[in-house]
Amino acid sequence: MCLHDHDAVDAKPTSAMTRRGVLGAASVLAGVTAVGVAGVAGAGSAAAAETDATAARYPGRPTTVAPLVIEGGSLVDPLTGHVVEDAVVVLRGGKVLAAGTRAATRHAVAAVGPGARRIDVTGRFVLPGLVDVHVHANALADAKALLSAGATSVRSGSSSFYQDVAMRSLPTWAPGLAPRMRAAGMFVSPLLGDSVLADPDLAPLAALPTGIQSKQDLRYLVKVNLSRGVDVIKTRANPRAGLPEQDPTELVYDKEQLSAVVNAAAGRPVLCHAYSEVGIDGAVRAGVKSIEHGVFVGDATIDRMQRLGTNFTPTMSAIVGLLESPDPVLAARGREYVPVLKAAVKEAHDRGVTVVAGTDSFGTDVDPIGKEIRLLTEAGLSPLDGLRAATTSAARLLGWEQQVGRLRPGSLGDVVVTSRDPLSDGGACEALDLVVAQGVVVRDDL
Repeated sequence: MCLHDHDAVDAKPTSAMTRRGVLGAASVLAGVTAVGVAGVAGAGSAAAAETDATAARYPGRPTTVAPLVIEGGSLVDPLTGHVVEDAVVVLRGGKVLAAGTRAATRHAVAAVGPGARRIDVTGRFVLPGLVDVHVHANALADAKALLSAGATSVRSGSSSFYQDVAMRSLPTWAPGLAPRMRAAGMFVSPLLGDSVLADPDLAPLAALPTGIQSKQDLRYLVKVNLSRGVDVIKTRANPRAGLPEQDPTELVYDKEQLSAVVNAAAGRPVLCHAYSEVGIDGAVRAGVKSIEHGVFVGDATIDRMQRLGTNFTPTMSAIVGLLESPDPVLAARGREYVPVLKAAVKEAHDRGVTVVAGTDSFGTDVDPIGKEIRLLTEAGLSPLDGLRAATTSAARLLGWEQQVGRLRPGSLGDVVVTSRDPLSDGGACEALDLVVAQGVVVRDDL
């Protein structure tokens, strides 16, 4: 039921509060000073314009990143599986200047000069920074934990007060402080709780006695998100599996409601939290870009996902984590769900569905993205395909395939190093010796 006049299809948020004001408030909640986030820099031309606008207001300039040379390791290309021995990766200005053999990179090494920091990783494997496509980061401590675990690029699975939109600007102004991020803003879900306080335009939704259910209200919430500059929209078909009082197979939104969300997103990708076959199938038919969790996906829906190009984010880490819960309901749920999900992952992958890596990490309770890779290989992916799930496949889902997921000239300066061979060991990326984000060393255990 809708009780107010915002349900017109063309209705737009009318609050006089500016986007800068909303995001400034969000940044304070996230632990960022207002000066540091006077504007928001996301991906694409609109974000570039915002970066320029911030630069015009702020008297300083973005931090200059010092050159870095990582040498002596085995450079792995996740796309092809090709390995270059005794390789050199040269980073300048937060981007890859060169990557390859010593002979092929000698001019780049000379160009950065003797003042560049050099790191010897002989005997180790050099990989592009890893991508976690399902996280919940609400503060700087969360962002730092994700980086330390190797996730140099992430997709938010929603945040409580637009913190993800605010944090998205940090790599431009403070390299190495937060991962590169696709922001989702508000979760398009029936009950927002205290998140209605994130934006005055959300206040009308607090008056709905049964929550956000009508297509008009769903469209309105999506439009509020879009007005605040999100990159993606997050919604749901089912309740949470991690709350014992909820039934993850109950249907929250059906195909028609999810279609309203997808249509209102105006081309922004939609990710959908779904567990039941009915919920998953409705989401896929509605046109979502990726299914999150997807435990009880059926054969016909897997075929449809393959035909439509729907990605599968099984969040194995989160589901396996149920097994360790002290709550008997959640532990039993884990025992039921884990084998079903492992079989679904293998079946979907074998039939051509793109499986991507997302941990569903929340706050500072971060599962390393390397753990997710291992769990995907235990479900039946090869180590190379598991690695692709957190590099090239994930980058393609986020629209960053030209910049993220491979180390080649012009790509972004994100690097991880491990002492274990990622082409034969699915758990290699759980044990990282070096993490570089945006050209900055954020973890060094060499």
